[in-house]
Amino acid sequence: MTAGQPLHTDSPQPQRPRHVTTTTGNPPAALDAGVVPSYPPPESDADESWVWSQIKAEARRDADAEPALASFLYATVLSHPSLARSLAFHLANKLSSSTLLSTLLYDLFLASLTSSHHSNSILSAAVADLVAARSRDPACAGFAHCLLNYKGFLAVQAHRVAHVLWAREGRRALALALQSRVAEVFAVDIHPAAAIGRGVLLDHATGVVIGETAVVGDNVSILHHVTLGGTGKAVGDRHPKIGDGVLIGAGATILGNVRIGDGAKVGAGSVVLIDVPPRCTAVGNPARLIGGKKGEDVMLMPGESMDHTSFIQQWSDYII
Repeated sequence: MTAGQPLHTDSPQPQRPRHVTTTTGNPPAALDAGVVPSYPPPESDADESWVWSQIKAEARRDADAEPALASFLYATVLSHPSLARSLAFHLANKLSSSTLLSTLLYDLFLASLTSSHHSNSILSAAVADLVAARSRDPACAGFAHCLLNYKGFLAVQAHRVAHVLWAREGRRALALALQSRVAEVFAVDIHPAAAIGRGVLLDHATGVVIGETAVVGDNVSILHHVTLGGTGKAVGDRHPKIGDGVLIGAGATILGNVRIGDGAKVGAGSVVLIDVPPRCTAVGNPARLIGGKKGEDVMLMPGESMDHTSFIQQWSDYII
């Protein structure tokens, strides 16, 4: 048995879609590009069924365009009746090993994603993360592309399950084993006790480290090789607290129990050892603070706009 085959016959499996090439027939013409909108309508950001329909449409289109991927897309997306099952299947196969079986992981992920106690929060957060990647990253070709290929997205979803195991179910040994496997496969190391919000984008994701007592708010964007770590001396609550809408540039290091305020920005390569007030920018090693620009549109959060350089272009408008 492979991951994704249900152990309980609670619902019939969907029929093989006609668009997949077989030895006895040819696939129909590819879907019209208009079937797959570039971005979701604002009112559907948290609508799992809407995003899932887009993922399936994109997978059908891609299977028609590239027969070499048809079997993969069928097994990972098109054969599943829901986003929860597709995500559980994909994570299980990505993270399985010779001693950590895909069937065990599939049951584990699916149980967390469909449990009545926390399925809504995990699934809605996953949908928000998909929308975040699609809307913020110009290299993201679609929702299916993010679901299947963005290791930052997959690492965060696996972390959400590990966090449930750690914080709600007391299964800490399994949570730590899952953390270790995620670090091996995706090169993203997030302690299962760390709390991560919704609409989070780990862009590129390689080398991201988030410590045990760290907190990451909603609508945060973090680039590769970012560390949210301790100072090496403190015990207890010793990791950074990242507010909503924060943007953290590539290679930034934030150490200790410091607070990065809502809408703040940390420049690439910076080393932050002090609190950063809301709407401020921290740059340099060690980081210095640059106040928010006068008249700045407070509706634009850096974590969503992905604006890394405005503080450089308008240097004279800031007070150090």
